[in-house]
Amino acid sequence: MTTKAVTDASFAQDVLASTKPVLVDFWADWCGPCKMIAPALEEIAEELADQVSIVKMDIMENTGVPGDIGVQSIPLLVLFKDGKPVAQKLGAAPKSQLKGWLESVL
Repeated sequence: MTTKAVTDASFAQDVLASTKPVLVDFWADWCGPCKMIAPALEEIAEELADQVSIVKMDIMENTGVPGDIGVQSIPLLVLFKDGKPVAQKLGAAPKSQLKGWLESVL
């Protein structure tokens, strides 16, 4: 399983209504750190596929949800459980740190 793109229109169904925790990567094409962590997130998505879904939202193409939840800096990772944000991590980090953080909040 790889990461999936979500939009303002699909966010409620893909994230809020999910029965499994969902990690949302808020990113933009012009963001260097966002591009740096993308391969790590792809690997983590495969490694933890049975525990969590990882999705990506381009904040330039989708302004509604990021505006509603107050995204001010990227990359921003927000973990949703039962339709609610329960944890977030701002900025780029090595894969081991990203995975360790995610496993600690799942």
